Amino acid sequence: MQRFGFIVTAAALTVFGVSGCATKNYVKNQTAPLVQKTGELDQKTADNNREIQDVDQRAQAGIKQAQSSADQATQNAQNASQQANAANTAANDVAQRADTLDSVVKGLDNYKQVADVSVTFGFDKSVLTAADKEQLDNFAGQLGSAKSYILEVTGGTDTTGPAQYNYQLSQRRADTVVQYLAAKYDIPARRFYLIGIGKDQQVAPDNSAAGRLKNRRVEVQLLSNMGSPQQQPQQQTSSAAGPSVQ
Repeated sequence: MQRFGFIVTAAALTVFGVSGCATKNYVKNQTAPLVQKTGELDQKTADNNREIQDVDQRAQAGIKQAQSSADQATQNAQNASQQANAANTAANDVAQRADTLDSVVKGLDNYKQVADVSVTFGFDKSVLTAADKEQLDNFAGQLGSAKSYILEVTGGTDTTGPAQYNYQLSQRRADTVVQYLAAKYDIPARRFYLIGIGKDQQVAPDNSAAGRLKNRRVEVQLLSNMGSPQQQPQQQTSSAAGPSVQ
């Protein structure tokens, strides 16, 4: 009887062992596709995250570049506007000074031009040469007999370079002539009316070296009160000793 029970128990364990192995294999077969699918989803999620990060980085870089370009364009526009305003201000200043000079001269009764001289300068120069000084000396020799006069001094340039710079250059040239005459011949400042007109008034075509040289000049006009009882100098124009080139 005991032997029979042992046989039954052994048979039951054998059946249970076979059944347990079958269950594990079944579960394994059923879950393997799920595990594989989960792994594929994790990989796809990681790939998507990398693509999102890459797109975000490129987008940020593009935004920064666009902002930098916009900032540079804004700065360029501001610089251009400032330069245009400065040039416009300089032009208006010259026009006002010209109008002022014209009104002063017109307000002086009976003042007429009785002599003039013109000296020229090298490119971008405002220094008198020996030839320039000789012409100014010849011109100044006529001032001794002129008791009621003014000297209109006008500086000019050729068309090379910015307008604002040329206004300044023409003014420096006019100042150089005034300083030379005032210092050497003791002419009081009230006798001078000077203006730098830059390249606004050309006296010769500017498409040749000779024409540009003529435009790089300072003109001095002796205006005398012809109604004054004092003896006035004989009208004449100082002879040019040839253009000066630096």
